[in-house]
Amino acid sequence: MKKLMSLFLAAMLVLGLAACAGQTGGTPDTNQQESSTAPVSDQSTPPGNPSTPAAPETITITSLNGNREPAELEVPYDPQRIAILDMASLDILDALGVGDRVVGSASTRLDYLQSYVTGDDIANLGTIKEADLEAVMACEPDVIFIGGRLSKSYDALSEIAPVVYLATDSSLGVVESVRKNAATIASMFGLEDQVATLMGGFDSRIKTLKAFAEGKNAIVGLCTSGGFNVLGNDGRCSIIGVEIGFENVGVDANIDTSTHGNEASFEFIVDKNPGYIFVMDRDAAIATEGAQLAQEIMENELVMGTDAYQNGNIVYLAHPAVWYTAEGGITALDLMLSDLESTLL
Repeated sequence: MKKLMSLFLAAMLVLGLAACAGQTGGTPDTNQQESSTAPVSDQSTPPGNPSTPAAPETITITSLNGNREPAELEVPYDPQRIAILDMASLDILDALGVGDRVVGSASTRLDYLQSYVTGDDIANLGTIKEADLEAVMACEPDVIFIGGRLSKSYDALSEIAPVVYLATDSSLGVVESVRKNAATIASMFGLEDQVATLMGGFDSRIKTLKAFAEGKNAIVGLCTSGGFNVLGNDGRCSIIGVEIGFENVGVDANIDTSTHGNEASFEFIVDKNPGYIFVMDRDAAIATEGAQLAQEIMENELVMGTDAYQNGNIVYLAHPAVWYTAEGGITALDLMLSDLESTLL
């Protein structure tokens, strides 16, 4: 009897152990298994979307070199310290909202850019014609922007930082040049998607002016030192002939007038007898002391006999400093078109 009882207790003990095994060991703990097999997180992976590539340290853009030829240039991506020696580029940087990166600037008389030359924390780097190399070096820029007047200083400035040299191309047109240059600058900051918005409306404004200019001719020129120089379609004010479409009867297409034009007599103007005369006052643009106003120069007995004067079609460009020193900027383009719209439309 005792032997049977012992066997019965032993059997019950085996069954109890099997039941315990079924509760704890027969079915693994899912949470414990996942924890033990999960990969160790990579602490070097940046937070956020792992598929988003890291920003590059540098990018390659196309700008001009010291010989005014297109060339590839490696520049820092998202530069934090910018030296400005070109007002058109500063205009674009301002429109893109990165003007707070400017640590040094050339002087300018443009009202809409004055904060960049009067700020206490912005170094004076000279002028758009003559840079103060020591001042540029002292402000430790990541990148330097220049215009055509400083192409001769390209190599010297390149010893300090990469030099971005952009310009308007009269064969491409001012509007397309601004669009292209804005896209180039925007790419340095990852702001390419802003360019279309900033350029919005310019094409339609050109179209309206072009419709007005159809079938009309003009002389385009600048007043300087008491005289009048005619301008062609190869440089300053080329937007009037190239994009807006006035027939520019002032000069032969083979004459280089891209800098200050070609000096012309008032008899020449009488002989051409244009329907319109567009006048940019260079002396006012650069604040020449004691200079005659463009209106005083132009409204003489000879010019007053032309169709342009008789019909009230002598157009004095209201923002000469913009046309002369900042053509190629976004705000500048707006002001230039406004100068034409306010007198023609």
